[in-house]
Amino acid sequence: MSEIPAKATGSTRPAARAGRAASSAAAGPVGPAASSAGDGARTTAGGGVDHGRLGAAAERGRGPAGAAGPERSEGGAGRAPDAADDGPATGTGGDLPSRVRGGGARPDPGRGVGRDASGTVGTGAAQGVAGAGDAVDARRHGAGRPRPRVEDGPLTPGDIIWQNSPPGSLYDYIKVASFSIGPDGLVDQWSGRAERLFGVPARDAVGKDPIEAFVPLELRPRGHRKMAEILDGREWTGSVPFRLPESAAPLPEPADPLAGPAGPSTEPPAPGTPVREGVAEVYVMPARTADGERSAVCIVVDVRALRQIETDLAASQSIFGQSPFGFLLFGTDLTVQRANRRFAAVFGGAAEDHRGRTVHDYLPRNEADRLQAALRRVLETGEAVTDMQIVGPAPGSSERRHWSINLYRVHSGSGRPIGIAGLGNDVTSRHVAAREAAHARRNLALLNEAGVRIGNSLDLETTARELLDVAVPGFCDLASVDLYQGLLDGDETPPGLADGSAELRRVAFASAVADAPFPEGTGPIDVGSVHRFPFTSPCADALRTARARLIAAGDDCGPTRLTGGLIQSTLAVPMVAHDTVVGLAQFSRTKGSEPFGERDRALAGELAARAAVCIDNARLYRREHERALILQRSLLPPGDPEAAGLDIACRYLPGNAATEVGGDWFDVIELPGHRTALVVGDVMGRGLRAAVTMGELRSAVRTLALLDLEPAEVLSALDEIARGLGNPSGPRRTTARGARDTDDLAEVYLATCVYAVYDAVTRRVTIANAGHLPPVLVEPDESALMLDVPPGMPLGVGGEPFEEVEVDLPEGALLALYTDGLVESRDHPLDEGLNAFVGALTDRGQALEDICDHVLSTLDTHHGEDDIALLMARVQGLPAEHVGDWTLPREPRSVGHARELACARLREWGLDPLVDTAELLVSELVTNALRYGEGEIRLRLLLDRTLVCEVWDAGLVQPRRRRARDTDEGGRGLQLVGLLSAAWGSRRTPRGKTVWFELALPDGDTPPMDAAEALMSLF
Repeated sequence: MSEIPAKATGSTRPAARAGRAASSAAAGPVGPAASSAGDGARTTAGGGVDHGRLGAAAERGRGPAGAAGPERSEGGAGRAPDAADDGPATGTGGDLPSRVRGGGARPDPGRGVGRDASGTVGTGAAQGVAGAGDAVDARRHGAGRPRPRVEDGPLTPGDIIWQNSPPGSLYDYIKVASFSIGPDGLVDQWSGRAERLFGVPARDAVGKDPIEAFVPLELRPRGHRKMAEILDGREWTGSVPFRLPESAAPLPEPADPLAGPAGPSTEPPAPGTPVREGVAEVYVMPARTADGERSAVCIVVDVRALRQIETDLAASQSIFGQSPFGFLLFGTDLTVQRANRRFAAVFGGAAEDHRGRTVHDYLPRNEADRLQAALRRVLETGEAVTDMQIVGPAPGSSERRHWSINLYRVHSGSGRPIGIAGLGNDVTSRHVAAREAAHARRNLALLNEAGVRIGNSLDLETTARELLDVAVPGFCDLASVDLYQGLLDGDETPPGLADGSAELRRVAFASAVADAPFPEGTGPIDVGSVHRFPFTSPCADALRTARARLIAAGDDCGPTRLTGGLIQSTLAVPMVAHDTVVGLAQFSRTKGSEPFGERDRALAGELAARAAVCIDNARLYRREHERALILQRSLLPPGDPEAAGLDIACRYLPGNAATEVGGDWFDVIELPGHRTALVVGDVMGRGLRAAVTMGELRSAVRTLALLDLEPAEVLSALDEIARGLGNPSGPRRTTARGARDTDDLAEVYLATCVYAVYDAVTRRVTIANAGHLPPVLVEPDESALMLDVPPGMPLGVGGEPFEEVEVDLPEGALLALYTDGLVESRDHPLDEGLNAFVGALTDRGQALEDICDHVLSTLDTHHGEDDIALLMARVQGLPAEHVGDWTLPREPRSVGHARELACARLREWGLDPLVDTAELLVSELVTNALRYGEGEIRLRLLLDRTLVCEVWDAGLVQPRRRRARDTDEGGRGLQLVGLLSAAWGSRRTPRGKTVWFELALPDGDTPPMDAAEALMSLF
């Protein structure tokens, strides 16, 4: 008879096939099994098997769990299965072989040996362990050792394997228990699995009626009938509901496999205790005791566990098979044991074709090594790996794919590691989206930085450098900006714009590749150089079409001069502002960098457009600033002004490009009688408007000065003019109530001004102030001081009169007029600036020009907040010998006497060429004073740079020149004066009027006009 090893998971005793009798004393808590009268196997008290007696009867019927039914044999009675062998839950940790003799069915060598609660070994579905095959037996018998088979002949002691580790099988997952019922219908044996399934220890279950203890009340009558049939020798299989008190909780697994069930005995439930219900599938097999009485062996399976296993298997199959992610099961040798359809669809072939492969069959070596190391680490430590990023090409494609891999260790029901599960998801699109998002964030960051950094200055070159500071190295490796030379020169329309070949000037260049080797002739264009792009070049095309061009390194364009094998590609982006191309920006990336794409083209266009608007604004501002500066300088006195009796020095410093042009001005106006008007003013505001207002006020001041008005009268007239500048209807008037009529469209023009008239003969200065800073006077051997001049209201305010102050100046005194830009700034208050200015005027022995330079270098004149005007005059009065002053009585002979005095003095001064002309003109003025004037006549001759003759009288009527007719005997005197003199005029005085004429001193080259010829020309 063939022999096979019997797999016993519940006891260390060998399991016996049919024909062997087991001793009831060693069978466990289940009652004694019936044995035949013939040959049988005898178990020892310690659980061993007596192999001396073996039954020869063949098994007949087998129950659903592999247990023998009522056994019939011609040679002897059948045996009852051993109810003590209940599986791994109560086993002592080993398999023992048992020999089977007779003509029983041979087990399938491909299946595991079946086990059941009775320890019998069966074939078919009841014999096999779910999920276990040859691999399980090979693992159990050791590596490289063949599994014993029936065909191999009788087993030898060397074939017996004692295994103490949890074997792992279907019984690790399903709940199977066994107990036996004695002839009296009471439980006489209760297995350890029954204790854990029902939560009732054996000492509380043995001796009880199972129907009364576990079956619901309404089913008990039927249960008693079935029990009677079973005790009559009938098999029964079915599902039986049961209920247990909640206090009867499942008992824990025993710590020692050889020990009995753990935990104390449960007390009987109190009345009214809640119960839990369940359904058990029961297989009842009739048996006999040693005395021949009928009994039964019951095998119980928890139906809920079976249903749960079915659900779990179905769920596992659906998850594994229908998962949209690649699923792999690696064995402990890190080879693929199973793959799902999704994985096979990606890597080709059927799912079965991938069995036995390794990760090196799918990935590049470096990635495969990294993944294999992760698999080994998960298998050894049990720590799961989440979202491991793997990169590699898909089969049949060179495109790089990204996978997210999750790994975790898989265990058997007994907790033993059996492999690693890997879940892979293609996240290439996510990486692409992340890369796109990163590019978008970088572009937004660049645009934000461009908005913050570009356009902070109104300087063209600075704005171009700000663009390159943003672009390099965040966007490109090299960049340059070229602007049209015509626009920089102030032309509205740059020449050559139609063909893109006009002259451009390189205003900025930046590079992130320092010390880059440029072959000779390929280096970048120097900043400040003027160049042209060829008509056929891509750069000229970009300028011509106002569209960005992507230029490869080999294209013939300006950037090819700076490639030298270094540049990969260049974006030539025209800079367009207000529909006008102002220049070209070039962005280049070196070899090894990511090439430019469409997104980069759009970003470059946005950067260039923003910079172009700022550059165009700077260009327009520069043009306006230059024009305002030209206008302002044209309105200031040209060169070094000169005045009689004064040494004059002046300075004008315009504000910088950021603060625009101001309205500061100064002027030196020569007045009759060797007098000089000194003017300093400041129009409030900046820019072209302030410069124009300053020009208007300066022209008005010169006009009023020529009328020889007093300083206060000049400022009053200027105030009226300023009030009318912003009002088209003329100066603003006040109503009877004192309220000013205002026009919403009127602009307010305000200015401050100080007006001083210096008389070189008397060395006296008369000063009037309209809201301006006071003049500073430095007398010889004295400290500088500010003159106490009433400030008055600024020009344009109106409503208040101006006051005058007269100050006698000693010889060598220094008078300084200035604007607030010299003494006031944000960092220095006005008082501090005034004290510093006064302190700087200490060294009076220097030349006047040196004093001006010293003042400007000492004070903070580079703050750039306002214009600065400085006018300094040193007193140099006319010597007494250069003045002739006589008083004549009001009588006819005074005319002749005046001629004699004038001729004598001219001869003393060595002005003989002017004697005849001066004699004739003096005679005319004195005669007019006698005929039309009043009071005494005063004659005064003044010699300085010119000769001035003045005739004073008390009359208020101003002489008026008229054209005499041919028949008139008189009326030609003033015409003669105007013809022979360099200039003539009249002015009011406090006591009448003064009529004067001026003759240029002879230079020896140009003879004076002959008086006789001039007189004849009048007729």
